[in-house]
Amino acid sequence: MGSSLGRLVQMLSAGFSNQQQAFDNPPLYAHILVKFRPMPQLQPGSLLLEQSYAINPAAPYRIRVLRAERQNGQNGGKLIIHNQALADDQRFWGAVDNPELRQQIQLSDLKPLEGCAYEVREESGGFIGEVEPGCRCLVERKGAVSYLVSRLELDPQGMRTLDRGHNPQTHEHLWGSLAGPFEFSRTDDYSSEVPQAWLQAWES
Repeated sequence: MGSSLGRLVQMLSAGFSNQQQAFDNPPLYAHILVKFRPMPQLQPGSLLLEQSYAINPAAPYRIRVLRAERQNGQNGGKLIIHNQALADDQRFWGAVDNPELRQQIQLSDLKPLEGCAYEVREESGGFIGEVEPGCRCLVERKGAVSYLVSRLELDPQGMRTLDRGHNPQTHEHLWGSLAGPFEFSRTDDYSSEVPQAWLQAWES
């Protein structure tokens, strides 16, 4: 069955859409596309994430490089997904579907996002991840700084995400879904792009 880290990276390496949810509840949910693709030229476990509105997929509103690892490299350690921004990220818009552009992304382009790693556990054939504790994942939205509380649920059928922003002083809820998580179905499978060398190293 391989390692849990390998299963996590393979399950994440996919395309997702919440089309059905958006059609069923248009006032509450926009139609969003999410894609994760392995990046063999970077450290093992690195995935390019692009998140966009379906009406304008060429201009993603979120582009990141995630890196999944097992903390301390030991079987008993936690699974962690590090969150990294891209310097001058518009250079790489569309790279998730453009192998040549994707190949141009190098370690020097990445900016770690402090406090924004996900702690992940394997559960019921899938994975559940939450932003690390400490209220340190700060984001600016509509001119105000808030800290991010985020949860990710991943299984073979799809993905559920819930992001909310809170006031760093009062912890008041400032933004994010009040209607519940976004429900994404799996639309593409990129797991075959995960380098075999990564999977073999994680099993050893």
